[in-house]
Amino acid sequence: MEDIVYITGHKNPDTDSICSSIAYAELKGKLGVNAVPVRIGEINPETEFVLNYFGLEAPKFLETVRTQVSDLNMDIVGPVSEDISIKTAWSIMRKNNIKILPVADEIGKLLGIISLSDITESYMNALENNILSASCTPLRNITDTLKARLISGDEEHFHQSGKVLIAAMDPEGMVPFIENGDIVLLGNRKDTQIEAVKAGAGCIIATCGGHVEKEARTLAKEKNCVVLETAYDTFTTARLINQSVPISYIMTKANIVSFNINDFIDSIKDSMLQTRYRSYPVVDDKCLIKGFISRYHLISQKRKKIILLDHNEKMQTVDGIEQADILEIIDHHRIGDIQTGYPIYFKNDTVGSTSTLIAGMYFENGMKPSKKIAGILCAGIISDTLNLKSPTSTYQDTEMISKLSKIANINADKFSESMFKVGSALGKMSTQQILNYDFKDYKFDKYKIGIGQINSSDIKNLEEKKDSIIEYMEKICENKGYSLLMLLVTDIIDEGSYILFTGSEKALINKIFHAAPDHNLQYFKDVVSRKKQVIPMIANAIQSLST
Repeated sequence: MEDIVYITGHKNPDTDSICSSIAYAELKGKLGVNAVPVRIGEINPETEFVLNYFGLEAPKFLETVRTQVSDLNMDIVGPVSEDISIKTAWSIMRKNNIKILPVADEIGKLLGIISLSDITESYMNALENNILSASCTPLRNITDTLKARLISGDEEHFHQSGKVLIAAMDPEGMVPFIENGDIVLLGNRKDTQIEAVKAGAGCIIATCGGHVEKEARTLAKEKNCVVLETAYDTFTTARLINQSVPISYIMTKANIVSFNINDFIDSIKDSMLQTRYRSYPVVDDKCLIKGFISRYHLISQKRKKIILLDHNEKMQTVDGIEQADILEIIDHHRIGDIQTGYPIYFKNDTVGSTSTLIAGMYFENGMKPSKKIAGILCAGIISDTLNLKSPTSTYQDTEMISKLSKIANINADKFSESMFKVGSALGKMSTQQILNYDFKDYKFDKYKIGIGQINSSDIKNLEEKKDSIIEYMEKICENKGYSLLMLLVTDIIDEGSYILFTGSEKALINKIFHAAPDHNLQYFKDVVSRKKQVIPMIANAIQSLST
């Protein structure tokens, strides 16, 4: 089966991040790639509005791309029923060249496991002659194992409760040794057969291809004694009959070391080293058996395949990225710190939106996006460029909005008004939603800086929420070790931003914006772009400190 390629934007995704992921996954699908759009954060109200408007579902949440048990090339072994015989289990192992079988119920739920060593041990330790009784061995197992013909009786009346005997003496001499419910192996002597039935045998088995005489069969029927005939000689019959024991009697049921298919490889290594079994069963959340893994399988693990959009910095990407294979990066931000082990396709251009790049790739491949995809790509560009008011806007963004809006049959200006109105309603959001609306982490030298941004003309609600937002930001700063935490509340109409900030390095604000750090809220006219204005200003300020 072809590997899944996950396509994702950054943490705390904005509209551009989500829309470009959905659109690129569809394009990849048309190009023959099994691509799936995912998200690594909650969608914001603006993005939710866009997806609902065009009738599309949000991508599924992907918590991590760390290697899991499901990424291993595990051994797929069909489960067997707990009532099959030891001989049948051994035959299955030999036929498939395996040494372990999962035992499951009718829906596939793991009940236990049986290994070749379990069978060997049971055979070597079979000193008791009442093992068939103790294990409640069904009649069908005995007939199958001995390839016997059922002459008289049935499963319903087979209630053997004794031991297995061989009638190796004269009829009168064997009677004291036979108890009710015993299984007696005998030959074709009529008197021996009759005496065994009279003595209370629950089952008589004629060996060496012998026949049970009519008189003995009639008596056996009266006394509910099962009659079998087998072509095996007496020694072979005696050797094989214990192999009819159901595997439920010898299988391992308790203290099974198993792994869930969603377990991370890092977390199972220690368990493997401590137990050192040959192999381990793998189950899902419903305890349904999925296969077996061994230490060897850890070498052959498959890394998840991923394409990163709208970011290329490790702090902004999905957890476990170092254990995944990055196939492509498509972005319009500064070059970050993500590393790959081999060359990849890296598209990075100075446009206002990743959606602009994805839309361009459709047309470059001679394809036109569907109405819905064109709509969300257009929305992604409008969102990231503030409907072309941001200094990040380029001629390419303008041209792409024009093309896509025609395909989607929308008026870009009217659509942007509705979209921004939904996304700017601060009064309806919690402080957490406001900060995480479009939040990104950055690493500048020794400084860890977090910057959130939200568009709003709802300044009245900002004033009301300012203190609670700052208080929440201070907690986040302390818990996550930020040097500086900032929130840009961008006024689209006045084309400026209110910047809230806190952190142990608030003094940087003076270097960055030439503002007094003792105030947690400042307004900056003409500052609307985090990417093209704020980030370069921070980089320059920190660089000046080190020179």
